[in-house]
Amino acid sequence: MTEKPLVRKGQWQGRLSRDAFRERFRRRFYDPAFDAERAAIDRLEEIAWQAYQQGRKAPRTEPAGEGYADPDYALSVEWKAARARLEAAQARQRDPAAPSRILVIAGAARNDGSCPGEVSKTWRLARLLCEDIAADGMQPDLLDLSDLTSGYQRIIHPCKGCVSTAMPLCHWPCSCYPNHSLGQDNDWMNEIYERWAAAHGVIIVAPVYWYQSPSPLKLMMDRLVCADGGNPDPTSTSGKDAAKAKALELAGWPYPKHLAGRAYGLVVHGDVAGIEGTRRALSDWLDWMGLIDAGSGARLDRFIGYYQPYATSHDELDRDAAVQEETRNVGRALRRAVGQLRAGRLSAPDRGLRSPRPK
Repeated sequence: MTEKPLVRKGQWQGRLSRDAFRERFRRRFYDPAFDAERAAIDRLEEIAWQAYQQGRKAPRTEPAGEGYADPDYALSVEWKAARARLEAAQARQRDPAAPSRILVIAGAARNDGSCPGEVSKTWRLARLLCEDIAADGMQPDLLDLSDLTSGYQRIIHPCKGCVSTAMPLCHWPCSCYPNHSLGQDNDWMNEIYERWAAAHGVIIVAPVYWYQSPSPLKLMMDRLVCADGGNPDPTSTSGKDAAKAKALELAGWPYPKHLAGRAYGLVVHGDVAGIEGTRRALSDWLDWMGLIDAGSGARLDRFIGYYQPYATSHDELDRDAAVQEETRNVGRALRRAVGQLRAGRLSAPDRGLRSPRPK
């Protein structure tokens, strides 16, 4: 390709008016208990308005320093700190003397601290796995994504789709958040990236919501796109310069797979439909990122309480000793795979092959 690709513009509707900004800002202070502090809220609103107008996405920066394409680029101190934690986690993961660590992800939205008022079956199955992992001398790390529905200001912001403009525009870890000028803060993903990087194996336990993965799980999955080809140097694209990112990709981008080589297992459960499609979609996603499945026994999809009332679904799980044992088998297979991977005994016949389609 000889011509530069265009950076297409025209979709964004522009900034809010002052009145529209005021209306949105003040929604978070709807509780009458805030009424006594209206003068203080007025002052905070003006500060927030100025940040919005000036686009102060990263109000605290410092020169990137050595090791970056542009050492003088003003890089977000929050992003630099996130990258440092990520690198430390990856170093621990690669340390042969470090204990094996298994990330167990409970992908349901339900818990007893929010509107449903009851724990999820997903969480119960994840706990079974964690108990066995600990008993086997490995370190379980339970990531319960239902905290998005019950935790104060616990947020996974949506992926903004930078990768579809150009892969190098998608930074590892994600640099889209926090965006303080838009109030897009308290993003959970930097912690989640670190936990994935530290893991030797990952097990996802998920229910089926309307033939798909639950929204908390899908939010995390979308934000992990930066782990599959993401750019670890935001200075190479001057932050979010789309034209520079396109040029960098077209010059030859390696699409690094930052989480490749970890083992995975899956437990997908449902009540009437959708389990096979959801399990296949999750397997395909993990395979694409370069993770290694722990065998067919580590990819489980099962109905729990098939066409029975929702109200008795936990009782159905109590009675279904087979699905509990099958879940434990997923964990057993994953632990064996992790042990073999770390000892260099797990065969990966396609390792080292050069893909003609690296994207």
